Amino acid sequence: MDQALLDRLAIRDLVENWAVWRDAGDWERFATVWHDEGWMSATWFQGPARDFMRVSQEGFARGVRILHFLGGTSIDLAGERAISQTKMTISQRAPVHDVVCDVVCTGRFYDFLEKREGHWGIVRRQPIYEKDRIDPVDPAATLQLDQKALAALPEGYRHLAYMQELIGYKVKRDMPGLTGPEVEKLYGEGRAWLVGMAK
Repeated sequence: MDQALLDRLAIRDLVENWAVWRDAGDWERFATVWHDEGWMSATWFQGPARDFMRVSQEGFARGVRILHFLGGTSIDLAGERAISQTKMTISQRAPVHDVVCDVVCTGRFYDFLEKREGHWGIVRRQPIYEKDRIDPVDPAATLQLDQKALAALPEGYRHLAYMQELIGYKVKRDMPGLTGPEVEKLYGEGRAWLVGMAK
């Protein structure tokens, strides 16, 4: 089989395993998708993958459920390096002003990957947040949001950020969205990664 095809299959497998193993709390296998210096960025966390695993475990033990569903993947290969983009949704359930709600955020995982000693791993994961919504789990419930606080949050993930800040997370306000300088900067970093200019 063509090596490029094998590499694409391995990357797709890695991306899918990330979501399944993290959401299932399979932390030992989840650790295998990262290279040692792997870096994770999310609305509520930015830092080394090893720390992301620790705080994810702690949250999981407290009942925090941030779940992921994946769609199609596009992969740009350049020898031992790759950029993959995977359509995804993030869903989270928590009380919002005493009303249990689901937030669903649609976007992409933008992954910087490298093949080392025959093994592909994530060096950096940066989600792109495109749009989101919030709904009460009970459709008969009435939800009143603080519109001023909501409007101050980034459009692509404002409902997700609203919920996460209510339950105590500090949310980063300049994550990449569908358009804008943040996502253009990310695309530039991806191009640099593929030609070996980025570390």
